[in-house]
Amino acid sequence: MTTPTREPASVRYLTEDVRAAVDFYTTHLGFTLAFDATPAFADVRRGALRLLLSGPASSGARATPGDAATAGRNRIHLVVDDLDAEIDRLRGAGLTFRSEPVSGPGGRQILLADPAGNLIELFQPAPR
Repeated sequence: MTTPTREPASVRYLTEDVRAAVDFYTTHLGFTLAFDATPAFADVRRGALRLLLSGPASSGARATPGDAATAGRNRIHLVVDDLDAEIDRLRGAGLTFRSEPVSGPGGRQILLADPAGNLIELFQPAPR
């Protein structure tokens, strides 16, 4: 195993439309575009998270077996200060959610999907 580095954590999401995914993440969720090779690939970042958006022509998508090429139940987890305000803001932008808000001992969450169906969990921690 290699020594951990200070590189950002990277997650690869497969998408049919890289441009639509870039627009979604940069417009609605506070990501910035770090590298643009659309239509094949783009790299967007938010804090220590590097989200690799891979279209059908990208090497990352081509290496994925056909039976694993669809969006799954895994998701990225984004912490927000005020979940209700984020829900209102995103609904106001015409986005729809994949769940209703759920509360638990650690906080509250809701699921949103990107244009390819990949899930994003918006999470507000419980007061300490």
